[in-house]
Amino acid sequence: MLPDLESLRCFEAAAVRLNFRDAAKAVALSPAAFSERIKQLEYQVGRPLFQRTTRRVWLTPCGEALLPQARRTLEEARRCLSATPRLPYALTIGTRFELGLSWLTPALTPLRRAHPERTLHLTFGDSAELLSAVRRGAVDCAVSSVRLAGGDFRYALLHEERYVLVGARALLDERPLRRAEDARRHVLLDVHPDLPLFRYFHDARPASQRWDFAGLEYLGTIGAVRLRLLEGCGVAVLPHYFIREDLAAHRLAVLLPRADILHDHFRLIWRAGHQRESELRQLAEELRAFPLR
Repeated sequence: MLPDLESLRCFEAAAVRLNFRDAAKAVALSPAAFSERIKQLEYQVGRPLFQRTTRRVWLTPCGEALLPQARRTLEEARRCLSATPRLPYALTIGTRFELGLSWLTPALTPLRRAHPERTLHLTFGDSAELLSAVRRGAVDCAVSSVRLAGGDFRYALLHEERYVLVGARALLDERPLRRAEDARRHVLLDVHPDLPLFRYFHDARPASQRWDFAGLEYLGTIGAVRLRLLEGCGVAVLPHYFIREDLAAHRLAVLLPRADILHDHFRLIWRAGHQRESELRQLAEELRAFPLR
């Protein structure tokens, strides 16, 4: 049985990174699915391709011999695609407002340059609206960090989303927040009443620790939360990429920088059985090349 291209792609990713978890993320597979691909290829070759310990991974002599041939095979497969004229097609991507403006919109021109036959459209909404649109087929895919349940969707990981608890520097100089009891002196800002942002911080705390704020203000979008933070109106948990410049300019300051905060991933999500799944996986690979902004 001949090796398939996806297994060769996984092998190349592992050979370059020498870290199975990082390589699995690079090809948008779970660690278990990725390991299964490598095992299948090793079975077909008849020899181990990698040696592994708990601390490191390295190629066996067989793996070193296979790598240049695998790369040539993958390059020839890419040339097969480029040699055949491709029919024009369009994909509609759903995204939330801030991420669409800061990250996806600037990526449209280089994405179009890479695939002139592909037109990308954007539409905006909150996470619930976007998933509903994907499920109904109203959009082809969505970029979101929302957690998925059930078998209706497929997804590929794009970028890790890290969070920080922050406030205006002037506010924190006046009213420091160093422990849970200090929360009573501050208003908590979030996007919805169920506190989806603050939960990244709260759910990493001990169950016995209480964070009782003086008040709650919810504002609908992270952009509005940021503006209220800059006005000194409260504290909030926000994605680090979104306020990177504010932190560098000392307009905002990180609270409890040593505290653990849960993190998430942006995902490209599409409905199971989508007729352009291969193109969507290719799009996910391209999007991973654009850092979050």
